[in-house]
Amino acid sequence: MIVDARGHRCPTPSLRLQKAMRGAVPGARLTLLATDPMARIDVPYLMAGAGGWVVSIEEADGVLTIEVETPAAPTG
Repeated sequence: MIVDARGHRCPTPSLRLQKAMRGAVPGARLTLLATDPMARIDVPYLMAGAGGWVVSIEEADGVLTIEVETPAAPTG
């Protein structure tokens, strides 16, 4: 799933990603597109708090492409 937050300032990119994560299955991969450089800091912080992780962060032509993975389903 792609979450397009280009052109929006912090905290909108993180909030849009958080909303998309709520509807995603455990272990899903989402890609955030953002032009706000603060997303490079905010998204890893969000993912650490949510129990997921950042798979990759790339930047090209002023657009950050941040791939994340949602937390896995609890076992037990």
